[in-house]
Amino acid sequence: MSLKDTLCTPELRPSLVDACVRLVDDEVARKSGLSAIAIKGAFKVVKAIKPGFIREIVNGLFDEFVEALDGHHQRWVEGGKSGSFGAYLQRDTRGVSDALLGVTDARARRTSMTQVKKLYDKLRPSAQDHVASAVPGMARILDPHVQ
Repeated sequence: MSLKDTLCTPELRPSLVDACVRLVDDEVARKSGLSAIAIKGAFKVVKAIKPGFIREIVNGLFDEFVEALDGHHQRWVEGGKSGSFGAYLQRDTRGVSDALLGVTDARARRTSMTQVKKLYDKLRPSAQDHVASAVPGMARILDPHVQ
């Protein structure tokens, strides 16, 4: 069974999307230092441009994010499911963040929302570290549902 078959069911998907939106909010809120100023400012701008935009984006990209993680899932299964899937993801935060950023990079290239694209392009150079730091939270969200 694919990861998409497991996580993208009509019963489970809405609660996972909600949990991912909370994760994004929490990750942005916990940022500190100089880079946090840009991230928090961009997040505020995006939310002001279109209220509910973060949920809309997470919901709209959810299936693609899950598909991007399917290779990791298949390797975990082929490896005998040693440990939890979340622990497996946490051992490769760089690969996981590359997979997820591949999805957002493709979407950013296609978007007609120029202001959002400019913000994305401005923040993209530091995105690898930020997404990698969110992998443990994502792992906690997915683990109860992936056997």
